[in-house]
This record gives sequence, C-alpha cells and structure tokens, in this order.
Amino acid sequence: MPTTAAQDAAAPATWITPLLATACGMIVANLYYAQPLLGPIAQALRLSPEIAGLIVTLIQMGYCAGLVLLVPLGDLVENRKLILTLISGCAVALTAAALATHAGVFLVAGFVIGLCSVAVQVLVPFAAHLAPDHSRGRAVGNVTSGLLMGIMLARPVSSLMADLSGGWHTIFAVSAVAMVVLAVVLARKLPRRRPAPGVTYGQMLASMAHLLRTQPVLRRRALYQASLFGVFSLFWTTAPLYLAGPAFHLSQTGIAVFALVGVAGAIVAPMAGRYADRGHSRQMTAIALAVGAGSFLLSRVGAEGSMASLLALTVAGIVLDFGVSANLVIGQRAIFALSAEHRSRLNGLYMAVFFVGGAIGSSVGAWAYARGGWPLASWIGFALPALALLYFRTDRT
Repeated sequence: MPTTAAQDAAAPATWITPLLATACGMIVANLYYAQPLLGPIAQALRLSPEIAGLIVTLIQMGYCAGLVLLVPLGDLVENRKLILTLISGCAVALTAAALATHAGVFLVAGFVIGLCSVAVQVLVPFAAHLAPDHSRGRAVGNVTSGLLMGIMLARPVSSLMADLSGGWHTIFAVSAVAMVVLAVVLARKLPRRRPAPGVTYGQMLASMAHLLRTQPVLRRRALYQASLFGVFSLFWTTAPLYLAGPAFHLSQTGIAVFALVGVAGAIVAPMAGRYADRGHSRQMTAIALAVGAGSFLLSRVGAEGSMASLLALTVAGIVLDFGVSANLVIGQRAIFALSAEHRSRLNGLYMAVFFVGGAIGSSVGAWAYARGGWPLASWIGFALPALALLYFRTDRT
C-alpha cells in the first residue's frame, strides 16, 4: 500500500532532523567550493578577471533551473527516489569538474552541479511536512542551519584543501566521493514520502506561474531574500579577491580562516525560526535587511590593508551572514504556511527568485571589483538591501 505524506508525518524518527540537516549541508556546499578559488580556477582555465564571476554564476543559474524544473517534482513523485537521483547526478558532475582542463568542460559541469544540488530543496519541505504546525518554524530552522553551515563551511574547507593539496581540483574530487557515501546512507535511512496524486508535471509547472501571480507573500519574501542573497554572493565572490590582492596579500589558508569566521552567522537560523513561531517575523525581516546593508558600511572602516580594516571586513562578513540566515528562515516559514500541498512548488519559486539575485550578485561583484575595487563593490552591496528595506516599508499585509 502506498505511503502517504500524512502517514509518514505521523511518527517521525528523532534522528530525522539531524540527518536532513547534515545532508543539506553536504549537498549545498557544492555550490560554494568555487567561490574562494575563483582566481586560481580562472587562471587555469584562461578566463579574464572581468568574466571570472561566470564560474559562480553558471553554478547558481543551474541551481535556479533545477529549482523551477526539478524541485516541484517533490509534489509529484516519491521524494527519496528523487533525492537519490539528484545526488547521483551531482557526483557525476563533480567528477567532471575535478578532471576538467578546459573552461567549457568545467562550466558545463558547474551548471550540472547547480542543477542537481537542488536536492536540498526537496529535503527542506520534507522537514516541514514532518513537523507539526506549532513547531514548523523551529524544524525548518534546524534543517536550514545545517544547510547554512554547509554554505559557510564550504569556502574555508575549499581554500584549505586547495592550499594543502596544491590544486583546486581536489575539493571537487573529494566532494564527488562524499556524495556517493551520502547517497548510500540516505538510501538506507531516509523514510519514503509519496505525495498525494492529483496533477501532471505540465499542470504542476503551469500552477507555479499562478502561484507567483496570486501570492503576494511569496513575491515579497522572494524579493527581500534576492536582495540579501545577491549581496551575499557579491561579498563572498569579491572578498577573496580583495584579501588575496595587494591590500592584504593573504594566502588561501588566510582566506580560509577569514571565511571560517563567517560560520558564526549560521547560529541565528534556529533562533529566527523560533521568533517567527512567536509572531515576530516582521520585526526580524526589518532587522535582517538593515544589518545586510549596514555590513557593507562596516566593511569600509579603517585604512585599506590595515588590521582595523581586516577586522571590520571580518565582522561585516559575520553580520551579513546573520542577516541572510535570519531572513531565509523567516521567508521559508511564511511561504510554507500558504499551502501544504504546494510546498515544494512554493519553495522552488522562492529559491529560484533569490538565486537569480545571487547569480547577478556574483557577476556584478566580479565586474565591479575589476573596475573599481572594493569601494565600488561595497557601495553596490549596501544599495540592494537598503532598497529592499524601503520596499519592505510599503508592506501593509
């Protein structure tokens, strides 16, 4: 007899949330391994500094495509099978990236890495389905904290591994092996979840346009997060270039230590979920947007290349990660409350919109740094969440 979502949610195992959080962190890290290695990869593949951001942009565009075309399948097909298929595809693409010696091969592999890494966005609604209404924000926050830890640990791990092994290929090879191991564990431990039948794939895709058109909460939450994730991508694409440049002369290990400090921002995810459960979503959204904009002003403190400047840049990274993490969880809780049967589609749309912002931020960041250095990049970083905060003030819902 087929297992329904309701039956699976009736008695979730106590270990399921830590398992989902760990899986999310391992998978989503694949999107960010290239960021601190942008310079060495671009040099090896003979890409100019102005278009080096294309490496990160194509990974994020692949993720956007997967969010729209693949994540909605979580409302249609058995979730465990979908997750395992996507992780397997990710392992193949990571292997291709590790072996790449030509820009075209690496860029195509990067797109597929992004496409298949959307497995995490099948896992997050899975956690929401398992949790009761009164603690859904906390459950989503706990799983999202694992996802955010993966995002933030990916950069220092990537830098350290490149420094220790002497090349950027190693991290992609190691992650390919990790994906194979993860697929084996999830095949054995992940419960089945078969959505209720009712729509075809074509109808499901058509319904996404209807959801985007008729759900103002979805549109607003996606745009708020697009502004923050855009400047998050801008910061973590350009900061390694800035730190490795003539102002600071940091090695890959030094950049890894810098990126590791940013992990502190992930601790806010469960806290934000709890505050949202208590009805404080509006206040937390305003704070998240304000600190996102303010972090770039903070990054300008001190003379360029000084210890004060490095400290200010480090604190700015923590504050920015804090804002992005908090707003992500608050937004997911808000959209998951709109409709239980549409959660995968709502989550796919939400993530797709703000990952477009991330892809734009990566490209604009690399271009801005090449043209005007950190000053130009940081002013763009300030402007986007500041404008989003002004837009947020018009919300009367």
